[in-house]
Amino acid sequence: MKSLLCAVLLAISFHAVAKNELPNLRFLAAGQQSPAADLSALSWLAGHWQGNAFGGLVEEIWAPAVGGSMMGAFKLVVDNQVRFYEIETISEENGTLVFRLKHFNSDLTGWEAKHDSVVFKLVEVAENRVYFDGLTIEKVSDNNITMYVALENGDTVTEGVFAYSRHR
Repeated sequence: MKSLLCAVLLAISFHAVAKNELPNLRFLAAGQQSPAADLSALSWLAGHWQGNAFGGLVEEIWAPAVGGSMMGAFKLVVDNQVRFYEIETISEENGTLVFRLKHFNSDLTGWEAKHDSVVFKLVEVAENRVYFDGLTIEKVSDNNITMYVALENGDTVTEGVFAYSRHR
């Protein structure tokens, strides 16, 4: 199932460009340290968000910051079937922020090894945008957010776009 999902995700037609030409993403340079930041930069992310991507419904639910972290969950539903989930955290670590996630099939079997996760280090906090290394979270309005993520396939990097509205 994982290989099928990866093939489907990579088959989505995004315009392929070099990393430095991805307009909504930032990347840490070799040896670059993450800037100082805390979770107040993302307080607006807390809530229930829904949108459309990858041929289906995408959903993110983020809890408010407690204990130096925010926890979130992602779900993709296509043809009324869950394709995969993600468990996500944004944590305060060493005076900066780190975004981590793990992928799961619909039966909760994991994609990453037991002790591994996908890690996005903080690059920059700007007005209404928080840039992690290859992932950007943008506050468009109180009721709309957009997430951008670098999708890599060999030497090709594309920008995936997830536009969400607050679900009530």
